[in-house]
Formats: sequence, structure tokens, C-alpha cells
Amino acid sequence: MSPGNRMSPQELRAVISLSSIFGLRMLGMFVILPVFAIYAESLPGGDNLTLVGIAIGAYGLTQACLQIPFGWWSDRYGRKPVIYVGLAIFAAGSFIAALGTHITVVIAGRMLQGAGAISAAVMAMTADLTRDEHRTKAMAMIGSTIGATFAASLVLSSWLNRVIGVPGIFALTGLLALAAMLVVYGVVPRVPGEPRHRSRQNGLEQFARVLKDGQLARLNYGIFALHAVLVALFIAVPFELRDAGLAVDQHWQVYLPVMLGSFVLMLPAVFASGRPERVKAVFIGSVGVLLAVQLLAPWLMGGVRQITFFLLVFFTAFNVLEANLPSLVSKLAPSGSKGTAIGVFTSVQFFGAFLGAAVGGFLYGRWGTAGIVIFSATLLVIWLVLAFGTRVPALLSTRVYALPVLDRQQADGLLAKLRTLPGVHEALVMSGERSAYLKVDSAGFDEQNVLKLIAGET
Repeated sequence: MSPGNRMSPQELRAVISLSSIFGLRMLGMFVILPVFAIYAESLPGGDNLTLVGIAIGAYGLTQACLQIPFGWWSDRYGRKPVIYVGLAIFAAGSFIAALGTHITVVIAGRMLQGAGAISAAVMAMTADLTRDEHRTKAMAMIGSTIGATFAASLVLSSWLNRVIGVPGIFALTGLLALAAMLVVYGVVPRVPGEPRHRSRQNGLEQFARVLKDGQLARLNYGIFALHAVLVALFIAVPFELRDAGLAVDQHWQVYLPVMLGSFVLMLPAVFASGRPERVKAVFIGSVGVLLAVQLLAPWLMGGVRQITFFLLVFFTAFNVLEANLPSLVSKLAPSGSKGTAIGVFTSVQFFGAFLGAAVGGFLYGRWGTAGIVIFSATLLVIWLVLAFGTRVPALLSTRVYALPVLDRQQADGLLAKLRTLPGVHEALVMSGERSAYLKVDSAGFDEQNVLKLIAGET
């Protein structure tokens, strides 16, 4: 593999550090799931299962509501400041939940945890710090972090509960959030152009621009369907494993190898997605695999081995799509509105999870696995149709050019001219740094045009 096909050290540093921060957010949601309902019985008000459910789901609800404003704020004020604020809010919510002596206090803490909605800002920053040709790999690393966090949560939650209890788990996630702030400060690279370059667009204008984009709407439906199907599935799977003879405290013996195996199996698909036509083929094929395995679910829920095989196939396709979807959103997002676009994307993701849980529980209680299969297959058939119309953009490369000393008027004039050149998809002129950053499609790009424009400013 040539050096040009590899991530640079700075890209690797950015992706690894941002993946760890993203994993922390998921840990806050996942790690209490296996133990919270039992812990809540000891709290005043914890005998009300509706309140217990709200305590678990409140995190996702505030996440869904605040991803869009946090994404826009990251476009307006910069990625790092928004991530700092979000982590501080998450830490505060964790400590409130740890100190909660009534179920309602824990609910307030969980809502505050979710209010630190930095997922959009983290993914937008990942897109900012990676080249287009490595974007899918970067998002795959974040996607695998989610899977690894989910598996680790299932394995570690019972042990952590025995050692430090649920209040200790909440406090631990708060401390980890504070540590993550140090990672952002000392490890995550600065995005070129921050803090000087910020979107000047009105928030409502950016939001409307994103919502009107038909290609982004297809991807937003995709992430909605993907997470609705995931959460609905996990209404049924624990009961099916138990009915197959596997005790609840042994379910991790299925989940852990499935997560590890699906991550290994998804790598060839991710690394094969080099050219746009391959990306689309892998994308549509993965949606098709999800639909096929859902339709086979009634015949794959009869024993532990069959369920393990079902989950392995499901999560292989799931991980591929989890990597491709945010990558495509970051590439198709309008210039200057990347954080807003990813904010809408992640909000829809959390709403999908919420709907999957609510509808999945209702259907499973009345019609068992068949009800969930019909619900999931319907969502996936619609997605498969939409996927055929998804446009995969050409691979873009980043070019950096040295500039002479320019005043504000000259810089704005040069920027306007650069944006009109053939093959230029995005342009950023940093007069203070005396640099111009261009994202270009090499097939239609002529570098001499750029050099002539720059020379004309000297």
C-alpha cells in the first residue's frame, strides 16, 4: 500500500482520539442498561416502571432534540468549544444521577447527560480532519467504537455494579467525561481555519438548506431505519436467548464474539469502497443483506447457534452501513453546513432508536418475533428503494496553497473566484495564515488556474 493510500499520522491521531470521545458518549447510554431496572427498585419511585423506562430513555430523547443546535453551533463557533461544553454538561448530568436519591433526580441527571449532544460535532470534526479518500475508514473506526462499547458494556456492567454500584457507574462516566476534555485539548488536532473561519449563515437558513437536500433526506431516512431496526431487534433477542436456554448473565458470551466477528467481516467491504461505484454497490448490498436476514429471522431464532449466526450477519451489514452513512453525509453536506447536516442526521438516528423501542415493544408483546420482522422489513424495503437513488460523490482531494499578504477585501475576492473554478468543490482562504485550502475533483481540476489567480494578487 502506497503512502498516499494510508492515513497520515495526524489523521490517525484525530480519528483515534475522537473515536474514544464518541465511545464515551455511547458508554453513558449502554453501560447501565443491564443493571438499572434492578437498581431502581431500591429508589423511591422506582417501583413505577414507566418512570424507570423514562430514566433509561431520557438520555436518547434530549440527545435527539439537541443534536441539531449543537451541530449548528459547531459550524458557527468551532468544533472544539462545542465539544468542551457538551462534555461538561454530560459530566454534570452524570454526577447528578450518581447523587440521585429519588428516581426523578436520576431522570433529571439522565436528561442532562443527553443534553451534552456532541455526536454531530465530533463526527463533523472527524470529517474536517480526514481526507475524502479516508472518510469511510474514519467513520468505520467510529462505528466499530460504538459496537465495541456496546459489547464492553454488556460484559462490564455486572462487574462494575458489584464493585462500585450504579451510582459509582454514573460517577465514573462523569470522571471519564472530564478526562475526555483533556484529550480534546491535548490530543485532538486543530481544524484548519478555526477559530478564525466560522459559518456566517443564519441558523434557520442552514437548517432549511439541509432539509431541502433530497440526497441528505435519503441518508437521514437510512439512519432512522437502521437504528429503529436495531433497537426493535433487541426487544426480542434477549428473550429469544433466554428461551433458547442461555441464562441472562451469560448473554455476553453471544454478544462479544458477534461484535468482534462482525467487525472483522466488515473490513473487506469498507476497504473495498475505494471508488464511488464500489461505495454504492457495497451500500445497496448491505441494505439488501439486512432485509434478507430480517426475513429469515423467524427460522433463525430457534437456538443459541442460530441466533448467533443471525446476529453475526446482521451486525456485519450494520457496521458497514454505520460507517458509510455518516461518511456520505459529510461529503454531500452543503459547504459551511456540515455540522448542521450531521446534527439533523444524528437527531434522526436517536428518534429512530426511540421509535424502534416503542413500536418494537408493542409488536413483540402481541405478535412476538413475527411482529418485529414485519415492522423491520417494511422499513428496510423502503430504504432499499431509496438507496438506488443515492448519489455517491466523486472522491475529492485536499490542496493547500501559500498566499501573499492579503487584506480582507482581497481575500474575499480571491475566495469568490476560487469557488467558480472547474473541479473546485470547497474553498477556504485564510489570509491570516496566508493559506488557501481547496477540495477538488482531480478529474476536472486544473491547478494552473489556481496559481494564476494567486499570482494576480501579488
